[in-house]
Amino acid sequence: MPTSQQISRINDVLFTIHKSLNQPLGAKQLAGIAAYSEQHFHRVFQQVVGEPVHAYIRRIRMEFAANQLMFDHQSSVLDIALKSGFSSVSSFSRAFKATFSMSPGQWRNQDSQVQDKPYLIDEEIAQAYERIQHRALPKVNLLELPERHVAYVRHLGYGRSIRSAWQLLQAWANAEQRDFSQQFGLHHSNPACVELAKCRYVACLAIDRPLKNRGLVNSLTIPAGLHGVFKLAGKYGELLPQISHILEEWLPASGFKMQSTPAYVHYHKNHFLAEDERFELDFCLPISLYL
Repeated sequence: MPTSQQISRINDVLFTIHKSLNQPLGAKQLAGIAAYSEQHFHRVFQQVVGEPVHAYIRRIRMEFAANQLMFDHQSSVLDIALKSGFSSVSSFSRAFKATFSMSPGQWRNQDSQVQDKPYLIDEEIAQAYERIQHRALPKVNLLELPERHVAYVRHLGYGRSIRSAWQLLQAWANAEQRDFSQQFGLHHSNPACVELAKCRYVACLAIDRPLKNRGLVNSLTIPAGLHGVFKLAGKYGELLPQISHILEEWLPASGFKMQSTPAYVHYHKNHFLAEDERFELDFCLPISLYL
């Protein structure tokens, strides 16, 4: 089992990777961030994350590119390849086809309304999708949101198991005598194209003072910027279909494009902690105008 110090150091590396996808991300550089030798870094990264660092970087670049191809039709494949950390369309296309079994152009041209969505394998979510797919889109507010300093716990997989991350964060907040009311969830993965078991979720709690000790709980800053903010409510199983509805219906017609920073939710009622499994939240989608 990795130690809390190892988890903390690798979390620093993961934060760097996710904010720098279009930059070279060499193992030597990342090992320096973790303060390990390169050889030891590879061992610890695989132990903490469950896959080699180069495989992890390739996978999240592919997930980011799939999102951009799906929802940013005004950027060329070359532009998306460069934003995803590739130097040429040919290398990008090979990697994309190896991941998704189709070319970037085929992925972009498929109809997002009828394509198979991995989350529909979950019967509860599939039933929710049928219930809400013909609802009107919620009203959007375009807001410049501030940066948010948060303590966080990472979780792999999207499902009720996320509750364990929130329980850990709540226990930590109680021990530290910190306010537990301002809760956020970072959605690093789009479950319309990533299997639920491989989706990456981050449970976050707003903090007003730095962490003294880091381990299973670490800290990061959610970036400021322009966001489309949607008020959503429902019960467990309904959130992912509601988010897909926004991405597939509102975003392409909005005149905006999705930024590379992760979308997040600001919970007013957290369905992972509520006994009735209902949620009330703001879905915050980072966007910018096409230039």
